[in-house]
Amino acid sequence: MDDFTFLNPTKIEFGTGKEQQIGQHLALHGIRKVLLCYGSERIKRDGLFAVVGKSLAAHDIQFVECGGIVSNPLLAKVREGIVLAREHRVEAILSVGGGSVLDTAKSVAAGALHDGEVWDLFLGKAAIAGALPVFAILTLAATGSEMNSGAVVTNEVTREKFAIQSPYLFPKVSIVDPALMQTVSRDYLVYSAADIIAHAIEGYFTATVQPHFQSRLVEAILNTVIETTQTLLADPNDYAARAQFAWAATQALNGLIYAGTSGFSYPNHMIEHALSALFNVPHGAGLSVVMPAWMKWYHGRNPAQFERMARHVFGVATPLQGIAALETWFDRIGTPTRLSQLGITEADLPATIENVLAHARWFGVADLYTRDVVSQILRNAL
Repeated sequence: MDDFTFLNPTKIEFGTGKEQQIGQHLALHGIRKVLLCYGSERIKRDGLFAVVGKSLAAHDIQFVECGGIVSNPLLAKVREGIVLAREHRVEAILSVGGGSVLDTAKSVAAGALHDGEVWDLFLGKAAIAGALPVFAILTLAATGSEMNSGAVVTNEVTREKFAIQSPYLFPKVSIVDPALMQTVSRDYLVYSAADIIAHAIEGYFTATVQPHFQSRLVEAILNTVIETTQTLLADPNDYAARAQFAWAATQALNGLIYAGTSGFSYPNHMIEHALSALFNVPHGAGLSVVMPAWMKWYHGRNPAQFERMARHVFGVATPLQGIAALETWFDRIGTPTRLSQLGITEADLPATIENVLAHARWFGVADLYTRDVVSQILRNAL
């Protein structure tokens, strides 16, 4: 196990009805005005917006709306949020929604205090020197953004999907109420399952130092996601399964499973970011296509770990059997495993490969993920 520093200052409030406490949490931090970020108007129709508004009003906290945030959040909306935050002199950003809303909120929080162009923070041309405090109420479990310091945004002009990361971007408080997630659609449930699995396996398979304890944590997450997804497909109102699914999502990307590991990369996310940047596919759907295709190419580089996954997660013997079992499970739950299911054809491969190569440079893995390698992986997914 390598030496490490583990920092996670986010306070998680987990449980039914805890969204009613958001005003209290903001008031304890001395916040008097917030930018309230959300996605669709659904939170107004289902009453969550009113609950949040009532809690804020009870603590004399004003809010400014920034709605209409879409899946695969866009740079244009981040810029819009920055303008609103500055014009209204808000003191914090409140995200009410899933990972895309929270990624936008974090990006606005950093951009509002940055003198230059916010996209420079994503390109590494400027450093994040501070951010407005971020608070969150989660309505979809998938990204782990509620307990980490990163955010991912798509530049719709350049077709690039890049990330920022900074200790300033840890949410101060994140409220995770599994009951708010019971209306998540079947499609987004299975896409979320794929997203969580991708977060867990990136380091598990690619790290040059991967302690057995960390591997066991990853396997616990994988087994929990598989078990609870199947339960929720049969009964979306199963609160116990929903709660465990949500907590597994948080654990998959709050830094804990990567403590003591080293030498890892995020190749599945690198490739998928190109797919969603070019074709606007749901992130989890793109990942469920990429993962088996990448595994078929990569498994020979770390056969012992692939055999471990096969045995401890799927109860089979060999790396190829484990990969086949994962792909079969994706097919069974109804998340895509082929590019054609995303509307991506062989004719789209040249442009896709170019985009992946650009992302590989940003991810720092261009030496390994050459044109020939990327082509092979993508062709595995045709």
